[in-house]
Amino acid sequence: MPDSAQPDPATVAAAGKVSEALETVERARGHLYAFHQLTGSADLALDDAVRLLREAGHPAWADRISTELIGLNVLPDRWTFQVLEEYDDGYYRVFTTLERDVRAALTHGRRHLAEESMKRRRRTAGRAGHEQGAPTTAPVEEAS
Repeated sequence: MPDSAQPDPATVAAAGKVSEALETVERARGHLYAFHQLTGSADLALDDAVRLLREAGHPAWADRISTELIGLNVLPDRWTFQVLEEYDDGYYRVFTTLERDVRAALTHGRRHLAEESMKRRRRTAGRAGHEQGAPTTAPVEEAS
């Protein structure tokens, strides 16, 4: 595809769908990080709970929480940081690499071509704040 040529609408739609799926994976990844941070915060808060239970005269409950819950794996043999690392190094890395390769091969690496086209259709030419502007992603060489 020449540098100035736009890919056909079907290609734009297909590549855009891969990118849209990646956006969803990015959101899922954010939730996974939130899960990691919230679970860690809860685990650390249990230290205060154990202290308060001891001070309130409930050492058996404090001992049970200390031994059964604090530091418990969230999955077999895994704390949350290990889940994150395996997700990032496996599924997420493969997904981001393939999405980038699809864009490089089919759209010169440009992102959001459907949205760019929509912006051209929806803007009011000559009105402040509606300027076309340059593409946000510079073209890249096609993947081989």
